[in-house]
Amino acid sequence: MSEAPKNNGRKPDGRFAPGNGLGGRTLGARNKTTLAVEALLEGEHEALTRKAIDKALEGDVTALRLCLDRIAPARRDSPVSFSLPEIASAEDAVKASSALLCAVAAGEVTPDEAGRVMALLTSHKQLVETCDLESRLTALEQKQ
Repeated sequence: MSEAPKNNGRKPDGRFAPGNGLGGRTLGARNKTTLAVEALLEGEHEALTRKAIDKALEGDVTALRLCLDRIAPARRDSPVSFSLPEIASAEDAVKASSALLCAVAAGEVTPDEAGRVMALLTSHKQLVETCDLESRLTALEQKQ
């Protein structure tokens, strides 16, 4: 005697079926904590901002940091500018990585920046190698 599966609004794979109303929050729903904080600050934004600015001008380092973080947030990434040879083969990628290491040694590029650029060089090298293998394979297939 087997029981029929209960209808819980889910598909056999466990995801919610469309249109069952059980798919979680509706679009645009806000967190209760966010709503409570917004209610507390209702109409006080200007006064709080002015107070933070006044404290920063008086020399309060925390308030100053808060204001500066809002005015000019820290940059997450910056462009790296140095010259690299054109990369058309795996050999060129080796030359480019050597140029990158020289730039690090000369202090033109930080080791962190060089690591990110090296990851790009490695990816590009793999693409160049794949393209080269594909063209060789095409040439061999045309000969046969």
